[in-house]
Amino acid sequence: MVKSARSYLANLVRGGLIGTAEVVPGVSGGTIALVTGIYEALIGSAGHLLSGLRIAVADLPRGAGFSRASAELRRVRWDVVLPALIGLVCAALIAAKLLEPVLHDHPIASNAVFFGLVLASLWVPISMVGRPWRASDVLTAVVVAVIAFALTSLPPTSVAPNPVFVALAAAIAVCALVLPGVSGSFFLLSFGLYETTISALNDRDLGYIATFALGAVIGLGLFVKLLQWLLEHRRRITLVVMTGVMAGCLRALWPWQTEGRALLAPSGNVGVIVLFFLLGVALVTAMLLVERLVLRSKTTAESPTEQITRVS
Repeated sequence: MVKSARSYLANLVRGGLIGTAEVVPGVSGGTIALVTGIYEALIGSAGHLLSGLRIAVADLPRGAGFSRASAELRRVRWDVVLPALIGLVCAALIAAKLLEPVLHDHPIASNAVFFGLVLASLWVPISMVGRPWRASDVLTAVVVAVIAFALTSLPPTSVAPNPVFVALAAAIAVCALVLPGVSGSFFLLSFGLYETTISALNDRDLGYIATFALGAVIGLGLFVKLLQWLLEHRRRITLVVMTGVMAGCLRALWPWQTEGRALLAPSGNVGVIVLFFLLGVALVTAMLLVERLVLRSKTTAESPTEQITRVS
């Protein structure tokens, strides 16, 4: 009983760490899940949960019963999912409350930290593509980056937060949970919805939150499965495109720009802003080093048979 309580508490804390990471652009909740050891359990459980719901929708109307869906739902690691989800939501609400005044009062410094976080995070998809990068890979990444740069140059008024756009942004952002190193909040920031979402959480704007949640559920049901398939069958090109998207969207995080997103030259106390940028780089670099050490220790602990099975 004590061991079970400790396990639930540990998963609650892990979920809290993931929720905090998801609120900060450039910090990947997927990476935190991987480092804390619950990434595979969460992703696998999400797959079983979605499969169970899909089977239930197909079987119940035609009188086939709930047995097949129930079998899938029993494969969900509820002992991990539920406490992690509670911790995630609570931590996200607290982090949003703390971040909103910082974003409002120190926008240049905040963007500098976020720029460093995301720039350092580029190493994740780049390294996952493998070496060497082919000329076609570089060309594809550059083209995608240019498109992403152009899209993030649009003034915020051209992408007003209407319900359809909010749901679509949430559906795309939730996909970042599948790939460690990619930040869902970064996508929201690029879409111009980051501060709006933070404010909605703090103000308990139930209409906005419900729309966002609906989009996230749609994303889990459709895009995440698609992204998992792409990573399994078209891994290289998917990671190359993702690298281009992240690189191009860095334009949205440039510290010096107008409200219409026109870029400006560095001004003011540039030295301090550079220090904030380096802080962002250092945070992600430290997190990636911890992740590598954790993965290396797991590999070392495995038996030769387990290593062969995992690689294959």
